[in-house]
Amino acid sequence: MADLHLPLKGIRVVDLTVVLAGPYCGLILADFGAEVIRVESIQHFPPQTRGIYARPTTDMASSRTAGYPNGEPGQRPWNRYPLFNAMGRNKLSMTVDITRPDGMEVFKRLVKVSDVVVENYVPEVMDKLGVTYEMLKQVRPDIIFCKMSAYGDTGPYRNYRAMAQSIDVMLGHASIRGYADSDATSQPQAVAADPAEGVQAAFAIVAALHHRNRTGEGQLLDLCLAESFMSYLPQAFMDYAMNGRVQGTLGNRDSVAVPCGNFRCKGDDKWVSISIFTDEEWEGLCRAVGQKWVYDDRFKDSLSRRKHEDELERLVETWTQHHDHYELMHLLQKEGVAAGPVLNEAEAYQDPQLKARGFFVEESQEDAGTHMYPGSLFKMSGTPPLVRRGPVRLGEDNQYVYKEVLGISDADYEKLVETGHIGTEYAPHVR
Repeated sequence: MADLHLPLKGIRVVDLTVVLAGPYCGLILADFGAEVIRVESIQHFPPQTRGIYARPTTDMASSRTAGYPNGEPGQRPWNRYPLFNAMGRNKLSMTVDITRPDGMEVFKRLVKVSDVVVENYVPEVMDKLGVTYEMLKQVRPDIIFCKMSAYGDTGPYRNYRAMAQSIDVMLGHASIRGYADSDATSQPQAVAADPAEGVQAAFAIVAALHHRNRTGEGQLLDLCLAESFMSYLPQAFMDYAMNGRVQGTLGNRDSVAVPCGNFRCKGDDKWVSISIFTDEEWEGLCRAVGQKWVYDDRFKDSLSRRKHEDELERLVETWTQHHDHYELMHLLQKEGVAAGPVLNEAEAYQDPQLKARGFFVEESQEDAGTHMYPGSLFKMSGTPPLVRRGPVRLGEDNQYVYKEVLGISDADYEKLVETGHIGTEYAPHVR
């Protein structure tokens, strides 16, 4: 990998993570220059990480919805799965089965020369493997161990299973994001908690590294998927704490802004999002609309607009539906109104702002091909994150990790190949 002067250059991270939250954390650390080594096994298929199944057939429903390039799982589907690959750049991958004693010894050797271990399994999974903070400290006293689980490393729900969809319900987000006339059966899935925890974990790791630089001490980091997103909903929780009021569902509306929502525009399934918080912004909307109804007494102030919100929204849409969604954004922005087009994926790839900032970046990988991926979260003037390599393939860096990082002899390396630790394809029994 290129010798770049990135903020985390020289930091080695042992990555045991699966699905979304953990790999997203690893992506951020890797973009910052850390050597993130994914420890994977060719004997066990990780849940919803390198795919739903290791060897899906083209006619499986999961294959049709997974987004494989050209709709084909290919010869090595695990290297073509878009969800994994979107978070797979700048990382390394080595394979070892840590459920076996000889594999655990390899893992410990890697921990000894690393700075951080990060995982996001149900806590009892690591407990059963013996991967505890106490064990890791014996191997590397100043290790930073980041545990990311659904409900945290303590408490009565410690070993409860959850995915982001169910966490979204447990943490209260689902109760405020539906429409006013909807119930739980109509809630669409949401996985916003996963990337939120990934960002928080990366920040916690960097903070722990800074603390270690000052004190020489490592530490245990306990992150909770359920709690990680609750801090993104302060208004609803504080409203209940202070006023005893349960907010309920708002749809696209807002507790302060009115009108606030998505309004139909000219064209097939085209929409514009508009939010009016102040009288000054309302006056800007009035100037843009230029029709008599905006001066109706029903809309003279924010309280009146709230009282007649239904009628107001209908009138706004009688105007927006005759205009292009981008046209409306530019028109309203000139009047100081927060507005923007509702974009689908195709439009986002062509959006002039995202293109001007170079948000989408080209990444290549032998099995998946070359595509434009969402880029880094950060723009840094002195140490800009770059694509140093594309999405990592399973076991792609076995030679480097075993022989250069761990100093494993050729004979021992071959033995580990023969015993099913080292490889670039899942074992035949893994489906």
